[in-house]
Amino acid sequence: MSHNYLISVAGPTAIGKTAMAIHLAKHFNTEIISSDSRQFFKEMSVGTAVPDPDELKAARHHFIQHISIHENYSVGDFERDTLKRLDALYKDHTCVIMAGGSGLYSDAVIKGMDHFPDIDPEIREKLNELFTAQGLEALQQLLKEKDPDYYKKVDTNNPHRLIRALEVCLGTEKPFSSFLNQPREKRPFNTIKVGITADRKIIYDRINLRVDMMMEAGLLEEAERLFPYRELNALQTVGYKELFEYMDGKATLEEAVSEIKKNTRRFAKRQLTWLRKDPDINWFEYDTDPQEVCMAVEGMMDY
Repeated sequence: MSHNYLISVAGPTAIGKTAMAIHLAKHFNTEIISSDSRQFFKEMSVGTAVPDPDELKAARHHFIQHISIHENYSVGDFERDTLKRLDALYKDHTCVIMAGGSGLYSDAVIKGMDHFPDIDPEIREKLNELFTAQGLEALQQLLKEKDPDYYKKVDTNNPHRLIRALEVCLGTEKPFSSFLNQPREKRPFNTIKVGITADRKIIYDRINLRVDMMMEAGLLEEAERLFPYRELNALQTVGYKELFEYMDGKATLEEAVSEIKKNTRRFAKRQLTWLRKDPDINWFEYDTDPQEVCMAVEGMMDY
């Protein structure tokens, strides 16, 4: 049995994952892997709540602003790069911290991923054209025909998920669901999962405050710099989309900020729904003394 540990810190946005990860990293004298897919991009810092210089100095972070919005970087790329980085880190550390709000990315590292054949990029282009011309309903109907099992499970309001499933269906002539839940390679480390939570009102208040602080820190100016690239996948995200609407004259600034808060609250709700399905998470209230969390995690280790 491996004696290396990955301590995964999860929770809704604005709950304090970065601060908790730093406390854990200091306690265990180790480093932090960021699994927040929004923080990967060099050009996005204010709107993604990238750790500030003091936080980055307090503990070494990996995968923070390491790629450009102009690069394609998938969850599979992150899984591959992180496993390679962990191999290197375990030469000097018996445990490493991983923190981030992107459940899909954290799960890829912890559990592994379902792997799919390479698909002709033209298929995705045609599906994007279908979405532009006929809307979400056309994608929903096509997936219902091609893979009724996956249609029942997927978020049918998420065009990216629908297009991903459909490109596999059309490119392989097999249902997308037939590639799911394949046997996965066992990881060479043990995982301890720490979840941070709070009452919904506290989470929502923290989100509203964070958005106000982001606006004061220059989120609008950052969005203005990124406006020419608004069609890129990296920018199809809360905090930027709403401000692009304001720049297009489709909303006032006050309305855009209100939408950012509302959409971030919805995002936090989805994060919690995802996380609460996982029975292995050890939950702590957001205001628990970090030293108490560190000692609890230490007690879960089998050396």
